[in-house]
Order: sequence, then C-alpha cells, then structure tokens
Amino acid sequence: LPEAFIEFLNQNGLDPSIYTPRYIRLKPGVSEIEIELNCKLDKVEWLPGFYSIPPHIQIASTESYKQGKMYGMDAASGAAVFALNVSSGDHVLDLCAAPGAKLCMLLDLLGSSGSLTGVDIAKHRLAACRTMLQKYALGDRCRLFVANGTSFSLLPLQFKEWTPKRPWKERKASKARPELIFYGRHSGVVGLTKSELGYDKVLVDAECTHDGSIKHIQKFEDWGWDTLERRILDAQRTDILTNLQLQLLRNGFRLLKIGGSLVYSTCSLTVAQNEDVVEQFLSENPHAGLQEIDAAKNWPCQSGRIPKTLR
Repeated sequence: LPEAFIEFLNQNGLDPSIYTPRYIRLKPGVSEIEIELNCKLDKVEWLPGFYSIPPHIQIASTESYKQGKMYGMDAASGAAVFALNVSSGDHVLDLCAAPGAKLCMLLDLLGSSGSLTGVDIAKHRLAACRTMLQKYALGDRCRLFVANGTSFSLLPLQFKEWTPKRPWKERKASKARPELIFYGRHSGVVGLTKSELGYDKVLVDAECTHDGSIKHIQKFEDWGWDTLERRILDAQRTDILTNLQLQLLRNGFRLLKIGGSLVYSTCSLTVAQNEDVVEQFLSENPHAGLQEIDAAKNWPCQSGRIPKTLR
C-alpha cells in the first residue's frame, strides 16, 4: 500500500491486515462446492451461511454460482443485513439496492411473507439487481424503482417511462418520478396511499469512498496508486459524499414507520462517513434513538466513537 493510504489508515486507527480474506454466502451444499472450488471453505462462525476463501479463487465460472447456490458477498455486508433483524411479514426498504447481494439476502430472510422495495439511482446497476432476482428466483416479493434515494417517496402514484433531459446529477431530485422496472407478483402496494405508515425496516447502505473494500482497493493496481488521493482522500469529494449520506439517512428515516428500525452502514472506514453522519442526524432528530444490535453479541467488532455503533 502507498504511504498516503497507510497514513489514512493510521489516522483512522486501522491495521492494513484487514484487507485479506474474501467471503461468500452459501445455500446448503458446502461439500460439493469445496470440490468444485478446489479449496477448503472456512466457516465464519459469527455469521450464518458465510465462508471465507482464498482471495485468488474465482467463483463466477462455477456451476454452483451459475445455479444460484453461492453469492459473492463481503462479511461486513452480511452483518449490515443481519443487524436489520428482519422478521416474517416485514415490509423492508433497501434505499441503495445495487448491485444486489444484500437485496437477495434480505429476500432469503423474508421467505414467503412481507415485501422488499429496492431503490437505486443508477438504472443499469438496478437492472443488474433485476437479473440477480431472476437468476436466484427471488423476485416474487420484490419491486425495484429507479429513483434518487434522497427523495424517493412512499407515494409513487404514477409509473411511466421517463427520460431525463439532463444527466441524473444535474437535475433536481424532487422533479424525478420513480420508474418501476421490476414488480414481483406478491410485492404488494406498500406506500401507495397516504394512509400507509411506512416501512418496518429500512437499510441505508450508503454510497461512499469504498476504502474498506478490498476489491475496490485492488483496482488501484490498474488505476495507478498515484490516483488514490484524488479518488478516495480528496476532501472536496468526501464533503459531497457525506452530504449525500446524510440526505439518504434523513429520507430513509422519514420512510420508516413509528417503532421501525433503520440500519445505516458504509464500506468506508472513515469517521467522517460513519460516526459523523450518524451524530449529525441524531442532533437533528431527537425522536430517533440508537438501539443495541442484538445479533452482534459475538461479532468480532469494536465499538464506534458513538455508543451502540459498531466497526
């Protein structure tokens, strides 16, 4: 790792050794997958269904992956989903749904009840979610909207194809209607009337600098390590992102029903994109409160700067 990134890790109290394992999530059938991958799967004891594999192992060409028995998914992403504590019958909102691994995991947890609404601003990335739902045959209770997560509403009363005259980033989010691109036959109509109270659970896994993702960090071998400061450590870009993260959190909470639960997470390791965002949100919303994460009692995590937050 370059000196600039080592300094960044030191400033955030982090050890470079965190960038080591690769994780997968499996449906039943571990032994046959071990034979196919030609490697031993190490069970992640604190995260049901997750295993670590050597980082050089390729899974995309395997039959198990093609048949929907195996997902490539970071353990931290799985932890964010488990933290949401989804129960049978819940109506769940995934406000930053692409590329879809958490979406599929949420649907597995919901089973044959409740519903899941996935939202993302990038149509091509949300189309990848749709492909995953079809591949894993998980779409019956899911609907997908192309929309800005900072302004997505429970009241999308009119769905029609809409082509923006300007790029997404240039137009005002308030004028963009959500575009429904996938509708499962049992996904319901949660939030279509003003009498609806909102979602039981909301996941805001916000856009970030991705500095906590080994797959992202590895890209700098191709991009050039000299671009790291501009892509990750640039203060102006971070300020834009933290403002976006705060807006996503605000809107996710607005869409939550009274007594519901929201999980805010990122794959950044910075305090600015995590504790600082949560702290500012809490200062604006005295009726919001942090809860203990029941599932996290045995997780290998440390407390964040704010009590009841986890790293």
